[in-house]
Amino acid sequence: MTHVVLVVEDIKDWNAYYPARHLMTAREYLDGTTQFPPGRVQVINLCRSYRYLSPGYYCSLLAEARGHRVLPSVRTVNDLSRKALYGLHFESFDTALDKAMKKHSEEKDRFSIKLYFGQTEHQGIQELARQIFDQLPAPILQLEFRRRDDWTIESVKPVGIHQLKGKEEDAFAVALEVFNAKVWRKSSGRRKYRYDLAVLVNEAEKLPPSDPVALKRFIKAGAELGINVELIGREDYPRLAEYDGLFIRETTALDHHTYQFARKAEKEGMVVMDDPGSILRCTNKIYFAELMQAHKVPVPKTRFLFREGKTDAAALVEDIGLPVVLKIPDGSFSRGISKVDSVEKLEAALIEYFKQSAVVLAQEYMYTDYDWRVGVLAKKPLYACQYFMSKGHWQIYNHKDSGKTESGRYKTMAIQEVPAKVLRVATKAARLMGDGLYGVDLKQCGDRVVVVEVNDNPNIDAGVEDKWLGEDLYRQVMLEFLRRMEARRLGLPG
Repeated sequence: MTHVVLVVEDIKDWNAYYPARHLMTAREYLDGTTQFPPGRVQVINLCRSYRYLSPGYYCSLLAEARGHRVLPSVRTVNDLSRKALYGLHFESFDTALDKAMKKHSEEKDRFSIKLYFGQTEHQGIQELARQIFDQLPAPILQLEFRRRDDWTIESVKPVGIHQLKGKEEDAFAVALEVFNAKVWRKSSGRRKYRYDLAVLVNEAEKLPPSDPVALKRFIKAGAELGINVELIGREDYPRLAEYDGLFIRETTALDHHTYQFARKAEKEGMVVMDDPGSILRCTNKIYFAELMQAHKVPVPKTRFLFREGKTDAAALVEDIGLPVVLKIPDGSFSRGISKVDSVEKLEAALIEYFKQSAVVLAQEYMYTDYDWRVGVLAKKPLYACQYFMSKGHWQIYNHKDSGKTESGRYKTMAIQEVPAKVLRVATKAARLMGDGLYGVDLKQCGDRVVVVEVNDNPNIDAGVEDKWLGEDLYRQVMLEFLRRMEARRLGLPG
């Protein structure tokens, strides 16, 4: 169970709000005499200032030293104190900022808003507000925007509750209630569990790694092992540290909140699948191809093409033959991949691809009726499937112009039925990525077996990947989480 503590610098700062039994002053929290109930402690630091060596600063500092979760953290406090530091968080926000500020194009060249736990009442800015809170989680932030040629974030400053007036107090109270409702979720029902595991999902994703039935089976398998498995979304980033582990069941990317979740989970000492290193190694095809070749893992003949260089299409075709498969480094689910069957089409395709990426992969085309997928968990094969090409198409997934996606049929089999060479190559490739859960895709032409890619969060769908192992597939994944969480608790290597 999580015990939430609200810390204020002066008890009068809370006069505008309903009495709270979990409220205490900074002096009371800092003296260290308060005994908290067993379980996790979440401190919401509402002091007037987080300035270096102030009571607010020491509350966050000592909270971390005591093993309490605190908002804001010392790192956030330090980042907010220097524009050069918090500016680093906003380098990737240009698109979101541009979109958000279009609604204010007729207003003055300066614009100010307040965020309450990442919430704002300003139309069109909520998504930007959420992103900023993800990077700089603090109870109240004031943002100053300025327009020169384009809109920029001029400053970000923490605000104390004593500075709020009227409607601002109401907005803060509502946001705090929403935030606390998430922190205090299902407390009584969790006491029978030894561990809490968060499963990151996106209900709006069209091709998620696990369907709803599979997710229910993970939850059931966890419960049988004493693990409370809960589905969370990107909006739950601030409370991620409440859990003992994180299982990512959403398509990952480096420039995506999934990577931020993985990084935060790792930093908090949680068990996470898949970890940031695995996401880094798996999602970029340039990195993957170089790593495989460096360790002599067979892959299709591959060449790197650079936007700034001059590509001799005819020479490339002579080298790897036709058709040529072109790939953008971070494509997924058969997106960002095309096949060209002439020099002219290759030249035209490269023009379009170089608009999206400075580097493009060119690979030889290997025709097969199906691709192998070997699921590897903790460096050992877990399941195996044959994914057949979509009807009338050269890939497993056929993304049509209408927006509809079709996929081919599949065949799931026992690990013992998979050719030894396929298992050997798949396992070697997965071990280069780490010791998490991976899906290794391979092609087999006669005696030749090559690795096409390694997925850091492979599909596990009901009735497909679990066709052979059934409920035991979900149990084995949960058992691995249990083993690692037990090791963390005992201070043993994971």
